[in-house]
Amino acid sequence: MDRIAETIVKHRILIIILFVSLMPVCVLLQSFVDVNYNMVDYLPPSAPSTLAVRITEDEFSRALPNASVMVKDVSIIEALEYKSLLAGIEGVNDVMWLDDVADLKQPLETQDTGTVREYYRENAALFSLTIEDAKENVACAAIRELIGDENAISGAAADADFVQNASTSEVLNAMAILMPICIFILILSTDSWLEPLLFLIAIGVAVMLNMGTNIFFGQVSFMTNSVSPILQLAVSLDYAIFLLHSFTDNRKRYKNVEEAMKRAIKTSISTISASALTTLFGFIALAFMEFKLGANLGLILAKGILFSFISTVVFLPALTLCVCKTLDKARHRSMFPDTGNVNRGLSKTAIPTIIAVLLVIVPCFLGQFRTNFVYDAGSVGEGTYLSRDRERIEDLFGRSNVTALLVPAGDVVKERDLSSELEKTDRVIRTLSYAKTVGAEIPPRFLSGDITDMFYSDNYARIIIYTDTPNEGALAFHVVEQINAAAGKYYDEFCSAGRSSSLYDMKNVVAKDNLRVTVIAVVSILLVLLFTFRSLILPFILLITIETGIWVNLSVPYFANTSINFIGYLVLSTVQLGATVDYAILLTDRYMKNRRHMPKKEALDKSLGEAFKSVIISGITLSAAGFTLFLTSSNPAISDIGLLLGRGTLFSMFMVLCFLPPMLGIFDRAIAKLTLRAGFYYPDKL
Repeated sequence: MDRIAETIVKHRILIIILFVSLMPVCVLLQSFVDVNYNMVDYLPPSAPSTLAVRITEDEFSRALPNASVMVKDVSIIEALEYKSLLAGIEGVNDVMWLDDVADLKQPLETQDTGTVREYYRENAALFSLTIEDAKENVACAAIRELIGDENAISGAAADADFVQNASTSEVLNAMAILMPICIFILILSTDSWLEPLLFLIAIGVAVMLNMGTNIFFGQVSFMTNSVSPILQLAVSLDYAIFLLHSFTDNRKRYKNVEEAMKRAIKTSISTISASALTTLFGFIALAFMEFKLGANLGLILAKGILFSFISTVVFLPALTLCVCKTLDKARHRSMFPDTGNVNRGLSKTAIPTIIAVLLVIVPCFLGQFRTNFVYDAGSVGEGTYLSRDRERIEDLFGRSNVTALLVPAGDVVKERDLSSELEKTDRVIRTLSYAKTVGAEIPPRFLSGDITDMFYSDNYARIIIYTDTPNEGALAFHVVEQINAAAGKYYDEFCSAGRSSSLYDMKNVVAKDNLRVTVIAVVSILLVLLFTFRSLILPFILLITIETGIWVNLSVPYFANTSINFIGYLVLSTVQLGATVDYAILLTDRYMKNRRHMPKKEALDKSLGEAFKSVIISGITLSAAGFTLFLTSSNPAISDIGLLLGRGTLFSMFMVLCFLPPMLGIFDRAIAKLTLRAGFYYPDKL
């Protein structure tokens, strides 16, 4: 460690040149990173809906409708003109309307009323569009220009367009809110106007390195792209705080700034390493999810932690030494109150805190497993223009949810019978199949491809099912199960594609992922703590401290009878564990050092006084990052991550500052006996 510190201090100019030269390269690379907005792509290949999507892409020339467009105050002739114009828009592969399922040469009064009202009612026409993947932005913009603000568009393609437009601007908005908050907090907690800038430059460089090197992943999810910069900044800012606070302390002992920095690197590296490793393993645990979004998010965040660690222990010391004189000139009186005696006040809450924790720990542990999840990570929240469009369409035409059932081709009678049975299923509005639309009596080979391509490929027949259920939830998933059960009566092999089918598979996959990710994260962090403290009891004390905060946080939706997005749950359970266990590590590390030459009470007072400032600064910053995501994101999944992170960090801070100190005191003797070379000071041994 001495040699590393010596090298960093000696070659500080070269280090700065290296890091600065990498910045424009990473900015350039980041612009070439492909962002994936389709969460279905992250389902495992064995999932039935994934198989159905692959078959559809490989064998069918016409994809499923993924957008609905409503145009009001039009006649039949005008509606047909709109259909032609919509079909001519770039990215629109197919447009379906009333003329595809009814003979418009006949009066509408003589047609099937139910069929007509699905496409045309109260002089409003509802078109079903198939928009090409990756063309949602171009197509939806042209559609809105064509139909005007008084009309509406909704569906998966419209959601994808909204998310693509919103994600970049919302990240910038979140950063614009978070950065001033971070600067304000850091100014209050430091004694130099320049120090906050050093913190943010060091972690900002790490963020840019991480985003630029995402090019090696080939593709990142929109969720990873949206939350990783903010989470990396908030989670790893305390590394920089630990190092510069250590540098400030060592400058009081050593006049030579280079020697002070060497000592700072040496004394803070163990705490920073333990903090980084726990966070790193928490993120890596996400990579073991069967739902591959976890791997995408977890590995990129883990990479970000490595860059933050390197930037903190290599780039930040070099930069600090180069601006040390300017740093001294920018000194101001510390605005943060003295925290040396904080434990004297907090110790009075020890007994009530322990009692409260004992009362809530079991209900919260059980409650978090009963939380209701939502699974649609690509949906759009309420209050947006897109949600208003969706409401307009549903108010007039009702809800329409599309599922495509793929069965082996060759038996038109079976298709007809299955279509008829499906139409009798509760919540199914209608079905479209060759047998129902054209008739089982006419062989498909006698008709043109324009008619048969929607329903047949070389090997499969497609039955399109419209239901009036939401995309997900107990009702939607029950209908998916009913469709599968009906198909199972007629065919041994079948699969279904559609938003509800994908979310149903997601639900089943995630049910397995929950336990796996939590166990891996807890065990890996337990091993890091075991190695860090060389103790058989401290890792369990620290874990129960942080896990209790997590259990309380994740049980809130259950007791409040609300739902949260499963991605928010999974990310939070690892992020809160990996990020806030840093606070417990810092406090415990100080306690173990002070306890070697102080009695228990004095060591607790001094340790909490030393750690309190860093915990508060880091905790408030992380919490602010979470609440900023919650307030700025229109995507419910990202918003849930923000709310859970903001609230969970506050719970963890409370547990570390109010619960952990009395636990260290209660188990002081056990810690001394079960920790390798603890060397605790006991006055009665003198």
